[in-house]
Amino acid sequence: MSFVPHGKHLIAGEWVAGDATFQSEPASGAAHRFSVGTPAHVKAACDAAEEAFWSYGYSSREERAAFLNAIADEIDARGDAITAIGSEETGLPTGRLVGERGRTCGQLRLFAQHILAGAYLDRRHDKAQPDRAPQPRPDIKLIQRPIGPVAVFGASNFPLAFSTAGGDTAAALAAGCPVVVKGHSAHPGTGEIIAEAIDAARRKLGLHPGVFSLIQGGTREVGTSLVQNPNIKAVGFTGSLAGGRALFDLCAARSEPIPFFGELGSVNPMFILPEALKARGSEIGTGWAESLVLGAGQFCTNPGIAVVIDGSGAEAFTSAARDRLAATGPQVMLTDGIAKAYRDGRDRIASVPGVKHLIDNTDEKRTASPLLFETTADVWMANHALGEEVFGPLGLIVKARNADQALAVARHLKGQLTVTLHLDDGDADLGCQFMPILERKAGRVLANGFPTGVEVVDAMVHGGPYPASTNFGATSVGTLSIRRFLRPVSYQNIPDALLQADLR
Repeated sequence: MSFVPHGKHLIAGEWVAGDATFQSEPASGAAHRFSVGTPAHVKAACDAAEEAFWSYGYSSREERAAFLNAIADEIDARGDAITAIGSEETGLPTGRLVGERGRTCGQLRLFAQHILAGAYLDRRHDKAQPDRAPQPRPDIKLIQRPIGPVAVFGASNFPLAFSTAGGDTAAALAAGCPVVVKGHSAHPGTGEIIAEAIDAARRKLGLHPGVFSLIQGGTREVGTSLVQNPNIKAVGFTGSLAGGRALFDLCAARSEPIPFFGELGSVNPMFILPEALKARGSEIGTGWAESLVLGAGQFCTNPGIAVVIDGSGAEAFTSAARDRLAATGPQVMLTDGIAKAYRDGRDRIASVPGVKHLIDNTDEKRTASPLLFETTADVWMANHALGEEVFGPLGLIVKARNADQALAVARHLKGQLTVTLHLDDGDADLGCQFMPILERKAGRVLANGFPTGVEVVDAMVHGGPYPASTNFGATSVGTLSIRRFLRPVSYQNIPDALLQADLR
């Protein structure tokens, strides 16, 4: 099944062109032209989303579950075409895209099951006590209700699982919230074919056309107008710290401030404790290197920093990581801009006095080869730049003099998506000292593994203290993420005839 993009926006069930266009920059294959989004497109989409909320926001869980399952079916039906256009635009291999499509459809179906089960509604009922003295108690019921239309910004590094029909969209639609997506210009054709799948599912079920819209490309003005549109009640975002913080500030500055759920990146540090380092230093070093280069390091959970306590096993760890990284050739990055940012990050790290090159490269254009640097804990804690994310296959080894200094590094961390401990039985006491620190620093704490790869399950937290994300109480992966797009409402002495079916 071949797919040739037409380059239009999907707004309220209609494919709409614009006066200005931009050209895609694929890693391979033909480039295509796409309409540039405008504030007028944003207004039309948001107006339609608000109109759709009056029906979709009050639809049954069964109706919404059917919609989510239908979207997954329509995506699967276009599987080969999605893989082809996604590979052309991003340079990602077929296997990665097939897997990501499976994850995308899987999380849609998971949310369908989740809302049918109903536990997410958190229904509560305090029955009336008319004879209570000195005053009677009224009948009070509580349920979670959808907040209204949601804006979603597509991510550069996940053209499927974090973009048009990704986790934010799935969670919002499951909650009962219409969605307006701002597509990412790194993969507009992929966004278009996924939007076609969503609209096909909507048409089959006869839902309001404003329940989903996609606006392609556009300048910052489009993003600004989207988060400031009065019909939008929350924003989901995965991207850079600078871009996310700018949108976060816009959301807070509105006359009606709204929540901004931004996942902004992380260095995902690992701490290798002494007994594990002594027994398994080479094995951990090789595993770390393989995690660093997976997908050219273009994951928000890429473990960019390894903290080792100098001593037995430290050199074995470093040598194994260096050998594995040196054996990896250049990889294609998602965009020219991401490749340039990777080289800028390399230069920023290399410019810090006290940082040693263990592997360097001279990549140009859209490719990136692994990089490895080493420094001391003293240098790392004294230089803010060394704690900033470099998006790509770059690793930094931080050597601590002893366990106390490694603990000091942990306390020095900013908010992270993940932190990992590598430990053996003999490290348990030291591990217990780390745990109170690490759980304050990250949304997910791992032992003896690597954080790249986020399971889509009930217990997952993909978020963390700022700057990893803008809301430490939220997750963008797993069924708990639906809570971002719900709010509790209490009903006092309301007759059953007036209540939603879920409360009767």
